[in-house]
Amino acid sequence: MAIKVLSDSTSYISRETQNELGIDLIPLSVNFPDESFLETEVDYDYFYNKIERTGIIPTSSQPSLGEIMEKFRQIVARGDEVLAIFISSAMSGTFATALQARDKIMQEYPKARIEIMDSYTNCMALGMQVIAAAREIKDGANLNKALQAAQYVRDRVRFYFVPETLEYLKKGGRIGTASALLGTILNIRPILTVDMKTGMTHLLTKTRGRSAAINRMLEIMEEDRNKYGLKEILIHHINAPEKANMLRNLLMERYGMPVDICSIGPVIGLHTGLGTVGFVYYTEN
Repeated sequence: MAIKVLSDSTSYISRETQNELGIDLIPLSVNFPDESFLETEVDYDYFYNKIERTGIIPTSSQPSLGEIMEKFRQIVARGDEVLAIFISSAMSGTFATALQARDKIMQEYPKARIEIMDSYTNCMALGMQVIAAAREIKDGANLNKALQAAQYVRDRVRFYFVPETLEYLKKGGRIGTASALLGTILNIRPILTVDMKTGMTHLLTKTRGRSAAINRMLEIMEEDRNKYGLKEILIHHINAPEKANMLRNLLMERYGMPVDICSIGPVIGLHTGLGTVGFVYYTEN
């Protein structure tokens, strides 16, 4: 009997890591009026360029009940267990649909074991939880130990990011037109985060200019390092590799630890837009 770790495409776990640790991702979709894509298959440049070219912000959709059921069925039919960790239930119905899928599969396979965990977040704040569980399993841990490893990261992970423009937030209905206009005039940059109690994105603070926003995020990380210690750091960006590399070099020099870079894909990126940069980390304590 083996244990299969599942997540969804908003974790943005690299294919290399997926292959190394045996992680499977169930894709969400993005939908323009004239075409739709699975997030795992769309070219990021094409996607973001289409938004810039047309001015249309697409919608996103979760995996269907049938799709999740089929994934679970394939695994339990061969006698394996499932550990599935999904995007925050406050951001997407994926988690709730997975619970329904488990109930139906358990009727077919009453002895199966399917554990489903709400990450309370997205992007690599979710991905780090999934990877922690998969590493435990690769080292021989049982499902309970793997679940505990994911929960350990969930209790300690932080995700801060700053969009380059407020236009995507405005078009996506996340802020009002007046707020977006005011932000543009005054060069206001919001620092956004995911509240790990509610599982929702919210405004942490606002600064004047992008550099000030990045400096404030770095100050917050330093405060956490001094209080709790740093375990792992990752840089997120949307079509902003130069900014991401600058941040990585700064953090590697400051903390003497490896720092990966990960592009944010369409489902999350359609709310924040090109130029967004931020970082995910979790603490030791």
